[in-house]
Amino acid sequence: MRPLEAPSLADVEAARERIAGLAIRTPLVRLPVDVPASDPPEIWLKLENLQPIGSFKLRGAGNAMALAGGDAVAGGVYTASAGNMAQGVAWCARRLGVPCRVVVPEHAPRTKLDAIARLGGVVVPVPFETWWQVLQRHGHPGEGGFFVHPVADAAVIAGNGTIGLEIARDLPDVDAVVVPYGGGGLISGIAAAVRALRPDVRVYAAEVETAAPLAASLEAGEAREVERTPSWVDGIGGKGVLPEMWPMVRSLVDASLVVSLDQVADAVRTLALRARVVAEGAGAAPVAAALAGLAGGGRVVCVVSGGNIDAGTLATILAGGTP
Repeated sequence: MRPLEAPSLADVEAARERIAGLAIRTPLVRLPVDVPASDPPEIWLKLENLQPIGSFKLRGAGNAMALAGGDAVAGGVYTASAGNMAQGVAWCARRLGVPCRVVVPEHAPRTKLDAIARLGGVVVPVPFETWWQVLQRHGHPGEGGFFVHPVADAAVIAGNGTIGLEIARDLPDVDAVVVPYGGGGLISGIAAAVRALRPDVRVYAAEVETAAPLAASLEAGEAREVERTPSWVDGIGGKGVLPEMWPMVRSLVDASLVVSLDQVADAVRTLALRARVVAEGAGAAPVAAALAGLAGGGRVVCVVSGGNIDAGTLATILAGGTP
């Protein structure tokens, strides 16, 4: 696949117009905690967990399908997703009255699978390796309809970038933005938009230690695959950086901040108890990094990418454990 280019500010602003009335303009709120550091950050939360599907994915899916047009999606749509992009595509498909199928890895959490079913999507479970190949090949043999890639799609990335527009305009003096890193589509869109408006802002990826391919790739200077240990943090932690995403991500991201499962669990707990915010593991990873002081001082925005967490997992965390 040819390397993707970062969206322009005009691309992101056009995406904002396309998804108006579909995705909501989420709030940016202060996290009322003190960080024990020599230069403590002022942590702000971009609450994408408040989207109608509980995740930012509605933005990219909506822009991609709107840009494709009615004829392209009339025969149905499909995607490959562990859950959140699936919900975004299924939500938009139901709105358009077209069928939706979702190729999911077998480890996908029940909460997300149930949500896909509620939205009318048909789930196609496959082994993780097969699912990863769908991402690499941009399609799955035997599936028909319009394929919405969850990461490596220019329209998806531009839709994600609308989050960056909102951050830059709601907090003009932002110093850093921390974004969960799954495949790079979210952070690339946000970074492109934020830096078009605020060039000096630091942009960091948040990864979990059980699978941190971007950290390994940045260290090596090239896209790498890593050993991956499945965990309850399912929205991030892939096995590698997609080659077509690597040049863009490398040019936009300052560093990857790697956190432990215990740190992510602590962040989920802190968000629930101090801010009354329900976040899934991927959504809490940026907060974990900021609480650890890894993003530095100043005004740090953490993108809480989603809140679709299994009830049992959340109960374990609130009781003081790590799943």
